[in-house]
Amino acid sequence: MSAEASTVTRDDLIALEDRYASGLYIKQPIVLARGEGARVWDVDGTEYIDCTSGHGVANVGHAHPRLVEAIGRQTRRMVTSPNGFYSDQRARLLGELVRIAPPGLERAYLCNSGAEAVEAAFKFARLNTRRQKIVSTMRGFHGRTMGALSATWHKAYRGPFQPLVPGFDFVPYGRLEPMAEAIDGETAAVILEVVQGEGGVNPGDGDYLRQVQGLCRERGALFIVDEVQTGFGRTGRMFASDHYALQPDLMCLAKAIAGGVPMGATLLGSRVGELPQKVHGSTFGGNALACAAALATICILESEDLPRRAAARGAQLMEGLRAIESPIVREVRGMGLMVGIQLKARAGSYLAALARPVDGLGVLALSAGSTVMRFLPPLVIDEEDVDEVVARVEAALAEGE
Repeated sequence: MSAEASTVTRDDLIALEDRYASGLYIKQPIVLARGEGARVWDVDGTEYIDCTSGHGVANVGHAHPRLVEAIGRQTRRMVTSPNGFYSDQRARLLGELVRIAPPGLERAYLCNSGAEAVEAAFKFARLNTRRQKIVSTMRGFHGRTMGALSATWHKAYRGPFQPLVPGFDFVPYGRLEPMAEAIDGETAAVILEVVQGEGGVNPGDGDYLRQVQGLCRERGALFIVDEVQTGFGRTGRMFASDHYALQPDLMCLAKAIAGGVPMGATLLGSRVGELPQKVHGSTFGGNALACAAALATICILESEDLPRRAAARGAQLMEGLRAIESPIVREVRGMGLMVGIQLKARAGSYLAALARPVDGLGVLALSAGSTVMRFLPPLVIDEEDVDEVVARVEAALAEGE
């Protein structure tokens, strides 16, 4: 490192990023520099318990040695591998994804993000059914590209980009009658989250989800489950669909799939049928580096039994949060280590209070809508850190009373 680089301060870095970045993101004044397990450090050495996981990405923790080794090994062999050729890493990953997926998912399309996985699912559904309509749910979030955004409920996301892709209808989440009315002979697919993440950490009811799946089967529509945030152990099972024995026709994956390396996937069941060559594709999708990282991530999740750990630590976190006596708290809800606190006030000031270091330690968490504090820690978080998070949340809430 040059002498000039070594003297760059936190404020210099914030100013540099503010000057040249797009300006699209609301940022806390924290410059993160490294992470290990469930903790991260800023450039000044301040330590934080990370309850964001990079928006649900670092399920196996930061800088997991086996993931680091797999990425390093693959970079020395080959980083990119175009889809016009076969790839050793891609072939292995495709087999592993089908092995761990819910029954009936037999193939996979590999891409680079959750929004891309959703876009692919919509294209495949329309292509297969020769229908146009997609039914989504209120408070659902499926991405910000034009097709995925068309299925995303929040008007603040949608408004500036109208007109969006036509053919999308919205119905209330969790209510079967409006869903039954919406699925008709023009419906190509229904897309649902088992737990609505950005919409406020709202777990779905198993009977409702199975009934929607049944309606799709009866009426010739495809059933798409968006597991971008809930997949890879986050909810206490490998996939949230596993809690309710769901068998989606298409399943969208991303975030934690490759431990932090950008990647997405759309898994396909037999009802999707054959896809004509060249109807879709991706330059970087299924590249060797991302596939190697995903293979290592799946191995870590299984060998360390992280879904089970997520279930145990999630139960501990929710029990601790529900025990907090605060007039500001409306409800604590979640599944596994996907937990939300619904407040009677805006969450921003409480998240900022939570992040402020006390005795050299802060806690980082996310919002999910304006009044929900969302906790998505790495699945490797230990009992002591969960207890510390609960204590810090209690103090932050008391500070705002």
